[in-house]
Amino acid sequence: MGALARALLLPLVAQWLLLPAAATPAPFTLPLRVAMATTHPASPAPVPGTPALPRADGLALALEPAGAAANFLAMVDNLQGDSGRGYYLEMLIGTPPQKLQILVDTGSSNFAVAGAPHSYVDSYFDSERSSTYRSKGVDVTVKYTQGSWTGFVGEDVVTIPKAFNSSFLVNVATIFESENFFLPGIKWNGILGLAYATLAKPSSSLETFFDSLVTQAKIPNVFSMQMCGAGLPVARSGTNGGSLVLGGIEPSLYKGDIWYTPIKEEWYYQIEILKLEIGGQSLNLDCREYNADKAIVDSGTTLLRLPQKVFDAVVDAVARTSLIPEFSDGFWTGAQLACWTNSETPWAYFPKISIYLREENSSRSFRITILPQLYIQPMMGAGLNYECYRFGISPSTNALVIGATVMEGFYVVFDRARRRVGFAASPCAELAGVPVSEVSGPFSTEGIASNCVPSHSLHEPVLWIVSYALMSSCGLILLILLILLLLPFRCRHMPRDPEVINDESSLVRHRWK
Repeated sequence: MGALARALLLPLVAQWLLLPAAATPAPFTLPLRVAMATTHPASPAPVPGTPALPRADGLALALEPAGAAANFLAMVDNLQGDSGRGYYLEMLIGTPPQKLQILVDTGSSNFAVAGAPHSYVDSYFDSERSSTYRSKGVDVTVKYTQGSWTGFVGEDVVTIPKAFNSSFLVNVATIFESENFFLPGIKWNGILGLAYATLAKPSSSLETFFDSLVTQAKIPNVFSMQMCGAGLPVARSGTNGGSLVLGGIEPSLYKGDIWYTPIKEEWYYQIEILKLEIGGQSLNLDCREYNADKAIVDSGTTLLRLPQKVFDAVVDAVARTSLIPEFSDGFWTGAQLACWTNSETPWAYFPKISIYLREENSSRSFRITILPQLYIQPMMGAGLNYECYRFGISPSTNALVIGATVMEGFYVVFDRARRRVGFAASPCAELAGVPVSEVSGPFSTEGIASNCVPSHSLHEPVLWIVSYALMSSCGLILLILLILLLLPFRCRHMPRDPEVINDESSLVRHRWK
């Protein structure tokens, strides 16, 4: 193997590095100890000038007339963070304002902040100090696959310094109890759910943050994201930049064209995956496998997550295509890190991964491609003459999730007004001046099913409604039978507490942090 012989799997080193994160339930949930890395420079802000003319597709560009509620130019480089700990935005909440750092999450819909001291949170929102806070008298619990939080629902004024010139009245949950939600090493103390109201708890009638923003700021129903952590280590200190543009798109944050795929259902940002290629070779799976039981775009998920059957096929193809003939299973499962000497980088040994999405014209598709720099992720530099990396792809039991691992390669547009998600090449997704992602098309969908989304992929609220309806019908029939059978006897019935919220039905229990 020559130089490849110096590629070592060091499980002992990996285990030593993971000791600080022992409190977490899964490997790599927390950042490992890494060497300081140079961050990507912020994308150049456009020069203010004559406001841009309205686009044919109705989107608002970042060049807005002076005096508009939204300061789009200020939104450039308004995020901090990395793929391992998420990207967060500075917000001011209440009167007088209290400053918090809020995780941007397109996979949930509640706006919630720490409302009490916590050992892993450096600050929290004290609602008693805010003269504008109003409680709604409702508790809410949101459960994730790993972790949960419970809070009080209220409303207060919020300002986003690097976005708008005014404040807005929004619903906010103050978290007073949590489990495995706030973790060691995080730099945020709240979460901004930007998905649809269908996912909101305790019910979809609770107006979401972004819906309130669209109504009060009178901005288009669209937002866009750029995350600039491609190929950089997940560090305990230091952050990378990024941009969240609320109400439009910013031309300086992308190159080339924006390619759009339809939103299949308005709950998560559910899209349709047609096929995957590893090193230019299709996996040749039924396209429904990629969408079982949904495929979503989620900034709050760290990795690219794949249904188990797809994950197994990807690992097999990557291992077969890579220039390393034997690789420990522990690397693919996330139990081990792969380490090379400091003079080497492993990316040349691994193939590109392409994801094909259905275009708005359903007979065509386009593909987004990530280079190994995005999914073979540098994790640490421990002064041992080695640089170690993790596999940025993991299995999922219930979805294909395009998380931060992929999103860091692109400028992603969430065009809710036209029910579509757009992808374009990001100028900050480069290493040494070389792009680490690609967007290309169009391609024919000949030979691919006209609908790759399984017919059983219904909203969980719909499933619960149907289930409750069926159970109610059965219960009514049984009740009638019991009354007929027990008519001579007196029966006592225990009343059901109408105030109990069944949070086991929470859609967001399937979130992956």
